Amino acid sequence: MSELASAIDARLIKDAAERLQPVITRTPLTYNANLSRRYHCEVYLKREDMQVVRSYKLRGAYNLMSSLDKDRLANGVTCASAGNHAQGFAYSCKKLDVKGVVFMPIITPKQKVNQVKMFGGDNIEIRLTGDTFDDCSMEAQAYTRDHRMTFIPPFDDPKIIEGQGTVAVEILEEQSDIDYLFVPVGGGGLASGVGSYFRAVSPHTRIIGLEPEGAPSMLRALENGSPVTLPEIDRFVDGAAVKRVGELTYSICKDVLSGMSLVPEGRICSTILKLYNEDAIVVEPAGALSIAALEDFAEEIRGKKVVCVVSGSNNDIDRMQEIRERSLLYEGLKHYFIVRFAQRPGALKEFVNHVLGPNDDITRFEFIQKHNKETGPALVGIELKNREDYDVLLANMRQYHVHYTELNKDDNLFGYLV
Repeated sequence: MSELASAIDARLIKDAAERLQPVITRTPLTYNANLSRRYHCEVYLKREDMQVVRSYKLRGAYNLMSSLDKDRLANGVTCASAGNHAQGFAYSCKKLDVKGVVFMPIITPKQKVNQVKMFGGDNIEIRLTGDTFDDCSMEAQAYTRDHRMTFIPPFDDPKIIEGQGTVAVEILEEQSDIDYLFVPVGGGGLASGVGSYFRAVSPHTRIIGLEPEGAPSMLRALENGSPVTLPEIDRFVDGAAVKRVGELTYSICKDVLSGMSLVPEGRICSTILKLYNEDAIVVEPAGALSIAALEDFAEEIRGKKVVCVVSGSNNDIDRMQEIRERSLLYEGLKHYFIVRFAQRPGALKEFVNHVLGPNDDITRFEFIQKHNKETGPALVGIELKNREDYDVLLANMRQYHVHYTELNKDDNLFGYLV
């Protein structure tokens, strides 16, 4: 194990667990009957979505801040975050009664700003600055230097990692002989801490790190042999979407993870909806990563004991329509077309009455050329009841000589028109 990785000792994680006891909620490790039945194994969920700030991030933030000497705390602390780290930071400021300044991008949804205010109260000041997180982080770093404060990073710090690793302490105090542990990876703090403790206490457990397909920063780092900065990422899974993982977290993850796997964003959305409908569990996209990944390991985990870390539940209700849309697209139940209707009266009526199946539903319809209604090209969104109905729909289009372009298969057109 590398010199950096060996710095995260299991004893230090255990000490952090004792330090955090009066502050955090000891979240439950629950057996999930639906998932266990579906995958023919024992599936347990580590419910960090039930943490006091609804994510595991409090563990690392408080562990680092509580380890600072009094003089540094007295000068105040800062962080840059538009999500769970900011909430854990704010809660820690209130608990420790220190001044904190939270930098968030200008585009941060009001709901997230209000959550940070709620957890931090009068102990925090929120500064909205920059159009992107990178701009916001640079501003926070400059402010920290100018005011001689202490910056609390989201993941790349030993004390942060030790704090996140306390999730593993709680898991192994309740269950032993765990065959598989599935853990989400963003910057790598949670995976580093949990992985370090498992490697020391339960070395036979296979630890699988999960990233969204649109933000594979840890996987690319492992392939490259060092962290790389991704030029673009899909920020939909905001709790696990970073352009570059930490130097320290990378050095640990390469030693403690058994493997990395990427999960499609659409499947993550389907998992969010299933968890809500079947188990009344509300999770954010990053919180669903570990469960969504089980599909790819179905044969491998059969008959095994499996733990999935549900990392958080800070999901804005305004995102639910997008979540449903992404799920339908992934499941093959939502399709968009440009349809060029024949230059004759009744073409649109024929399309509705004969081309569409009895269970097909038009969810979007707009003529692209506003002056050429009834005969011009139209953007048509169609929702199917069953995936198999798609082939029937295309066959009907061919039978009635409908000229169309499938937008689902053209990323550029889809992004521009839909």
